[in-house]
Amino acid sequence: MAARDKEQDKPRDPRASLALLWGEQEQPTRGPKPKLTPQGIAAAAVALADGEGLDAVSMSKVAAGFGVSAMALYRYVPGKSELVELMVEAVLAEGPDLSGVRDEDWRAGVREWTRQCARVYAARPWLLAATAMRRQAMGPQQLRWLDAALAALEPAGLGAAQRHQVFLLLVGLVRNLAQQMSDHDEEQDGEWNRLTGELIARHADRFPALTRAIAEGAFGPAGIDPLDFGLDRILDGVEALIAVRE
Repeated sequence: MAARDKEQDKPRDPRASLALLWGEQEQPTRGPKPKLTPQGIAAAAVALADGEGLDAVSMSKVAAGFGVSAMALYRYVPGKSELVELMVEAVLAEGPDLSGVRDEDWRAGVREWTRQCARVYAARPWLLAATAMRRQAMGPQQLRWLDAALAALEPAGLGAAQRHQVFLLLVGLVRNLAQQMSDHDEEQDGEWNRLTGELIARHADRFPALTRAIAEGAFGPAGIDPLDFGLDRILDGVEALIAVRE
């Protein structure tokens, strides 16, 4: 087993992970001045993931970009898990910006928040996998996005638990669409659609509802932005919930 893999198998110290994300780790008072910073290392890892995907990111590969050994990097970042968390923080540093939305217009605020979130995921497909880790430590940038979503929902008059559930629906929509975009291969999809269409046509009697839907263009160009469609359905559901509460 490689040294890097052994490092990943070590039990994580959640306090150390959070201190690193929040910039609250103890700074050495003696010895030479550090040549690198966790933020600089994260920026290099982000550039690597942007070009080659998250799987290409390793402590050794990032270290090589600085001309140092992987062991030298562990002085600043304990392992790849912590590095990925720092990467997430780095790409979430900008936004969300809801300054152009009236505070009382919760629907417009939620829509703008979701669109900005979707743009971040679209720009960085690797973010989907990077934020899928269980028990992931959350830094101030991630919490700032959560805070902005909850604040946008406050004028709707929902309870705190309901606001959180709506937030989860919105993030789920964004992640689902991001996954679809990540999986999309136009040439391959076209071939699979053709072969599947021929197969279903031969067995139309077994799948009558699906056959009718295909004939009516269910899987053709929708003519509507799937993000807008999903958002409208979620927001309409929130409107209905508000009406029941009243």
